[in-house]
Amino acid sequence: MAVWALATVPMTVMAILLAVPFLGRRRAFFTMGPLFARGMAWFCHIPFTLQGWEQMPEDIRDGRQPVIFMSNHESLMDPPYLIAALPVPAVYLAKQELKHMPFIGWACWAAGVIFIDRGDRERSIRSIHDAALQIRGGKSVVIFPEGTRTRTGQLLPFKKGGFALALDAGVPIVPMASVGGFQTLPPDGLKFKPGNYILRVGAPVHPSDHTDRDSLLKEVQGRIEFLVAEARKGL
Repeated sequence: MAVWALATVPMTVMAILLAVPFLGRRRAFFTMGPLFARGMAWFCHIPFTLQGWEQMPEDIRDGRQPVIFMSNHESLMDPPYLIAALPVPAVYLAKQELKHMPFIGWACWAAGVIFIDRGDRERSIRSIHDAALQIRGGKSVVIFPEGTRTRTGQLLPFKKGGFALALDAGVPIVPMASVGGFQTLPPDGLKFKPGNYILRVGAPVHPSDHTDRDSLLKEVQGRIEFLVAEARKGL
């Protein structure tokens, strides 16, 4: 992974930046960016498949309805693979510090990543509200509600911030299972093992159907746990 990243990340980011004047920022990123993950999948013999997308409502499949994609988090592979596998553009929430990193920050700028200022509680709340405004304005996002990668292969407890954002934004949550990363790129390693990678999506969950954040979290967590179990049958 380290060899592939060192060889291709600068090249991919420069291709995105060169395309910006012709395609615009987001189109340039989502045209060039997924090529990185697809190339990594080919180079490392880790094909990925998307399951369940054809059952999504049409307005989600064609990108007219912004959503919050929520997935478990098994591996460093997850962020680039999800960008490549999802048929509609979706960005991540990222900490403010990434904005100033060479190459990574430039790619985030092009993609339209939503930066969260976690410096203090007041700024963090304001950042979440600003993120909700961008989502209501048409931007879909990807969130890992566990907050970090699993070290055991088991799901970690879900954090509440993403569900507060969903209630504020008022858009559907699409639960997802991302499986295969834990086997092909184990924690604390940078060496790939050939294998399969599966992204499985489930039916949308509407925040308006829930009275509070805890109820919404419980519903989405249960669906992700089910999707993970079903997806692992295909490995």
